[in-house]
Amino acid sequence: MALKFDEIPTQDEHIHVYVAAVGPLKCNCTIIINSIINEAIIIDPGGDAKALLATLMSQKVTLKAVYHTHAHFDHFMASEALRKETGAPLFLHKADRFLWDNLEMQCARFGMPAPTTKTEAPDGILQDNQPLELEGLGKHQTLFTPGHTPGSCCFHLEDQGILVAGDTLFRGGIGRTDLWGGDHATITKSLRNRLYPLDGDTVVVTGHGPMTQMHREAGLV
Repeated sequence: MALKFDEIPTQDEHIHVYVAAVGPLKCNCTIIINSIINEAIIIDPGGDAKALLATLMSQKVTLKAVYHTHAHFDHFMASEALRKETGAPLFLHKADRFLWDNLEMQCARFGMPAPTTKTEAPDGILQDNQPLELEGLGKHQTLFTPGHTPGSCCFHLEDQGILVAGDTLFRGGIGRTDLWGGDHATITKSLRNRLYPLDGDTVVVTGHGPMTQMHREAGLV
């Protein structure tokens, strides 16, 4: 069964941004589609690979790449299945590789079953300011925003007015820093230097829970 996604308005009619809560901890998964070329990317696929594949099929799009804001288990349990079914490469910041390689340990810590298929190494390493592999997005970039994890990243679709923030920023709160590699001073710096200066009308897709706008959250730390 395909997932039911909420669509975020964009500045370009051929760019469609959809968000749905997936997996055991309801991670917000984002699918971005260019309807002219029928290609898509996914950010944080969570844990519902079959539903995501059904969604891609229903939209009749080709998956070009899968991106991860960070490597906590609830954000990438479906990644290997997506790669095997579509051939799309997986991207992660290198500082979170230790978390990626310990998926089973993370799942056990939270009492969740790990994927039955072993998750192999990511295909690509995310860099600060790196563009996403989808045409037509206009000005956009990867923002390296460590703190929640050492390799946390956000994806800023500047011309579309959208930020996919992962677990770095929430409505009325910031990402926790008491898990593996988290650091409060570091996330504070990331928020102040990389996210709060963004346009106040920017729609923020959080890692879990409701979306927000930057002007509502700037100044939390």
